[in-house]
Amino acid sequence: MRIDKYLWCVRYYKTRNMVTEACKKNQITVNGSVAKPSKEVFAGDKITFRKEQITHIIAVLDIPLNRVGAKLVDIYRKDETPPEAFAHLEMMKLSKEHYRRTGDGRPTKKDRRDLEDYELENETDS
Repeated sequence: MRIDKYLWCVRYYKTRNMVTEACKKNQITVNGSVAKPSKEVFAGDKITFRKEQITHIIAVLDIPLNRVGAKLVDIYRKDETPPEAFAHLEMMKLSKEHYRRTGDGRPTKKDRRDLEDYELENETDS
């Protein structure tokens, strides 16, 4: 089965076109070599790809005939992505929210003035 169809079938990407774009950007490798969208995948291959700032590593267990339901995905692949990668992504999300909560919009004039005052205070201290 083609790599683009396989990653679409096991629900890592929403469309085959998204997989094709990732292959063209050299984000997907099969057994350590960069894969084109037409690269054939067989049971026992290791696929590495970067998606949403996480480097996923999966082992192909079997080839599905068609796109499978979310509950059946584990029959066809084994996820070998280290848990630290997901923890790192979670920490990045939390650190972004620390400064400004999601949905707060653009900084206001007051925010800008407060920032400028803070910078002036730090310049005079040094």
